[in-house]
Amino acid sequence: MKIRILDNTIRLRLDRAEVDQIGAGRQVGRATYFPGGGTFRYVLEPAEAPCSVDFRDGVIRVVISVGAAAAWAGDETQVGIYETLSLATGSLVLSIEKDFECLEPRGGENQSNRFKNPKAST
Repeated sequence: MKIRILDNTIRLRLDRAEVDQIGAGRQVGRATYFPGGGTFRYVLEPAEAPCSVDFRDGVIRVVISVGAAAAWAGDETQVGIYETLSLATGSLVLSIEKDFECLEPRGGENQSNRFKNPKAST
């Protein structure tokens, strides 16, 4: 799972195994470790609850409904789940997407578990 954050937008991209895991009702999480002992974590969790995002103790926790997760995982054509959450001032935009193969090869990057890019020539 990859994360991209820009202002009030969070984008998560998941490979095939991670999408299968979420579709089966299990959470996916990753961590980045820093010199000095700090850790940044992010978790995507299907639950019997509405979509939400929380940041506490260095962890971004994104919750999506079990039903939405299962439907997304089971549909090859559905690229993502998109939500806009209200804030006290403004909103937080959330994009959870399938990670596609790159159109241009990248050295040292394994793309075997990614989804076929719909823009790739056949």
